[in-house]
Amino acid sequence: MNPRITLSTAGRVLRQLRHDHRTVGLVLVVPAVLLTLIKYLFEAQPAVFQGVGLIMLGVFPFILMFLVTSVAMLRERTSGTLERLLTTPLGKLDLLLGYGLAFAVAAALQAAVSTLFAYFALGLDPRGSLALVIAIAVVNALLGMALGLFASTFARNEFQAVQFMPVFALPQLLLCGLFVSRDQMAGWLQAISDALPLTYAVEALQEVGTQAEPTGTLWRDVSIVGGAVVLALILGAATLRRRSG
Repeated sequence: MNPRITLSTAGRVLRQLRHDHRTVGLVLVVPAVLLTLIKYLFEAQPAVFQGVGLIMLGVFPFILMFLVTSVAMLRERTSGTLERLLTTPLGKLDLLLGYGLAFAVAAALQAAVSTLFAYFALGLDPRGSLALVIAIAVVNALLGMALGLFASTFARNEFQAVQFMPVFALPQLLLCGLFVSRDQMAGWLQAISDALPLTYAVEALQEVGTQAEPTGTLWRDVSIVGGAVVLALILGAATLRRRSG
C-alpha cells in the first residue's frame, strides 16, 4: 500500500463526483426532499415520524451510495480505466482504499447534511446524540458503497447495475424490521433477517431513538455492520481485474 497513491486515487474520484452535478444532487439533495415528504406523510402522527424518519437517515445513505458506487465502478470497468490503472504502480489495495476514502467523504457529507436538516428543519429529536446518528448513517453509507462495489462485478452496463438493487437492497429493506417487527415474522424469515447487515443498522438507530446513552446492543450492531463492510470490500477486491464489457 502506498498512501500517496491511495490519496491520489481518492482525490481523482472526488473530483469526478464533484463535477457530476446529478450525482451531487442525488447524494445531498434527494435525501432531504424524501425526508420532507415523510414528515408531511405523518404530519398527524408526529411520534411515527420520529421513528420512521430516524431509520430513513440510515436507509437513504445505504440505497443512494449503493447506486452511486455500483455505477461509478462499472464505468471504470467498461471504459478500460480499471485495467489501465492496474498496470501502473497502483495496487488493488490502493484502488480499493482510494475509492473507500472518497466515498467515505461523500457519505459523511450526505449523513451530516441529511441529519442536520432533519434535526433543525423537520424537528426530528431522538433521545440519543446527534453525533451517533451521523456516525451510524455514515457506516450505513459505507455498507451501501461496499455492496455497490461488489455488485458492479456482475453487471455489464449501467442498467444492469441498477437492476441489482432489488437483489442486494430490497430484501434487506423488507426484513430489517422497518415494516414489520422482526419478532412477528415467521421463524425462517427471522433467520434470514439475522444474516442481513441492514437489520443491525436499523436496530442501532432504534437504540439511538430510545436510549439517551450508547448501549451494548448499539455497539454490537455497529460492529456487525462494520464487519459486513469489510467483508464486502474484500469480495469486491477479489474481482477488481474482471471486465464487465
